[in-house]
Amino acid sequence: MTQPRHTLQCSLRDIRRRELMLLLGGMMTAAPALRAQQKAMPVIGFLGSTSPADRNAPYVAAFYQGLSETGYVEGQNVTIEYRWAEGRYDRLPALAAELVGRKLDVIVAMGGPSSALAAKSATSTIPIVFTGVSDPVALGLVASLARPGGNLTGGAIMQNELMPKRLELLSELVPQAGVIALLVNPNGVQTEPIIRSVQEAARVKGVQLHILKAGTESEIDSAFATLVQLQAGALLVSADPFFNSRHEQIVALAARHAVPAIYPWREVPDAGGLISYGSSFTAIYRQVGIYVGRILKGAKPADLPVQQPTTFELVVNLNTAKALGLTVPPSILARADEVIE
Repeated sequence: MTQPRHTLQCSLRDIRRRELMLLLGGMMTAAPALRAQQKAMPVIGFLGSTSPADRNAPYVAAFYQGLSETGYVEGQNVTIEYRWAEGRYDRLPALAAELVGRKLDVIVAMGGPSSALAAKSATSTIPIVFTGVSDPVALGLVASLARPGGNLTGGAIMQNELMPKRLELLSELVPQAGVIALLVNPNGVQTEPIIRSVQEAARVKGVQLHILKAGTESEIDSAFATLVQLQAGALLVSADPFFNSRHEQIVALAARHAVPAIYPWREVPDAGGLISYGSSFTAIYRQVGIYVGRILKGAKPADLPVQQPTTFELVVNLNTAKALGLTVPPSILARADEVIE
């Protein structure tokens, strides 16, 4: 018997309605599972003690390189949130707390011990990778270099330990300098140990040491004015991140006042500085990038040994030496990793 047309149409509508409901139900069930599979892009917090201009520095580029070696590229599969203290170390605790509130996957504390300590105080759970720290064990950042423990690891640089060696090189380069000035940042965490170390080295060398303190751009200008008044024959620049960010200003002042100066950073002779000696920043920062990538993949900071420098670079700018009327001893030239002519 043939069904009435209106009864058939109702049956078809019912079937389509059930199919639609099943389809919508399936989509609603699948959505959470799909979202779970599509994990949110990881976020790195970048806590810098200096200025945004340092994003273009060679050592920061080395950090990006190390990160990319583990498969992470900013803007493609990882996000980086930057906070810069602009050389004002007292701002670091608030900036670190702000980053912690952003629900990060890992924090990179760059620019010395002040950044690392601020990050450590802000969180005991978010992984932290530091760099620019000379003695992380003495600062209480890690339990030991081999087994850091806790939520911190990173790269040590041994810059402060090399200060006596820089004084020795400076005395060898400018043997007539009986008075040498040491430029330090009074806001630096490790300033006092640096002063004591260099004072002892100066005593052994038999040279008079004057301490010049500067924590701002204007104070750097004032420090050079004092240096001239003291008739210092040479300048030793301490390994403070703020001075690295202001190295062009320091190089220009040293040239203006005809003061031979030695620096911790390899890039400074390229900018006209006389001589530099220190551990390779690019090598350490690249390793920090690799560590950050490994942590994003599941590694624990406690299991990642603090990296120590294996490369130390001595760079001399002969053009600057000539402008200062200096003859670089063959003993220094023979040891130099690079001579700029």
